[in-house]
Amino acid sequence: MTDNITWVGFDDAAKKINVAVFVGNDANPFEEFVAENDPKGHTRLVRKLKTLPGNVRCVYEAGVNGYHLYRVLSKARISCDIAAPSLTPRRAGNRVKTDRRDAKMLAKLYRSGELTSITIPGPDQESLRDLVRAREDEMEDQQRCRHRLSRFLLRRGIKYGAGKAWSKAHEKWLKDVRLDDSNAQAVLDDYRTALLETTARMKGLEEKIREAAKAPQYQKLIDCLMGLRGVKELTAMTILAEAIDLKRFTHPRGLMAAIGLVPSEHSTGERECRGGITKTGNSHLRRVLVESAWNYRHKPVPGKYMKKRRTGLPQEVKEIVQRAEKRLHKRYWHLVNKGKGSRTAAVAVARELAGFIWSIGQAA
Repeated sequence: MTDNITWVGFDDAAKKINVAVFVGNDANPFEEFVAENDPKGHTRLVRKLKTLPGNVRCVYEAGVNGYHLYRVLSKARISCDIAAPSLTPRRAGNRVKTDRRDAKMLAKLYRSGELTSITIPGPDQESLRDLVRAREDEMEDQQRCRHRLSRFLLRRGIKYGAGKAWSKAHEKWLKDVRLDDSNAQAVLDDYRTALLETTARMKGLEEKIREAAKAPQYQKLIDCLMGLRGVKELTAMTILAEAIDLKRFTHPRGLMAAIGLVPSEHSTGERECRGGITKTGNSHLRRVLVESAWNYRHKPVPGKYMKKRRTGLPQEVKEIVQRAEKRLHKRYWHLVNKGKGSRTAAVAVARELAGFIWSIGQAA
């Protein structure tokens, strides 16, 4: 019964919160108003919501403002959910969009059960996720700096051909490069300095992540995840930070879908048409799993380092990682030998790797 429930939709913008209130199954809003998106406005909003009739349930879409409003309402014991924007139904023919309309739409969709709520991380979990994502940002900046520097030298016919790019020998060679033109030399010095600074920041964040990994609440699961080939400390911490809680997924397909590794499909009648992966989900988690999946092209024979990482793991976890190693190696080469591209095979292996990670999360 929804007659005694008051449905409240928010459009959470940077300065204003548009609010639409629907009581029970009424077709028209009971009330619409705008609140300031600041501490005073939140206090007034909470006071207003507590005067509404029935059981008040609120919703807004995840966005740049994060979870602050959710935590304000939760502290005041007001029910609130945050909807996944990518899964919110949209009318293809609707060409009018305003904050007021969005608030009304969210309230109606929430009432009809058409919204998909996201899992809200706790403050500590959100801080850990921000730390992991900050390291990713620095990694992207480092890549951009490398591209600028290498392309700048390439335009002047200066190439490194003595080995692998960005190795220690390459970095030493870069330090010794000198240009005759003073302006060009100034640009080169600036690019080199930017690369050094970005690399130093990235390494500093990596040390912070490794320190965080030593916390008792993370250590056991990290050790278990590191039993998998291709999963080291930084990858394991990314999985923990982004998945929030592996046990919240009742089936491995739920984790695969949340990462966006399931195939898309557009079938009708007798015709079945499946395409590439949906990419609807956590892109950070999807990236590290695909990176790890490439390791399964190698023979499933653990070396000394891998054996050391698996020492002391629970027997159930050891069996999972051994099955994963054999299964995923076989899967990768089966797809490649069938004519699939190596990238397609790696993505398929990443999808199955997510299933083994889910199993470890249940066992650990």
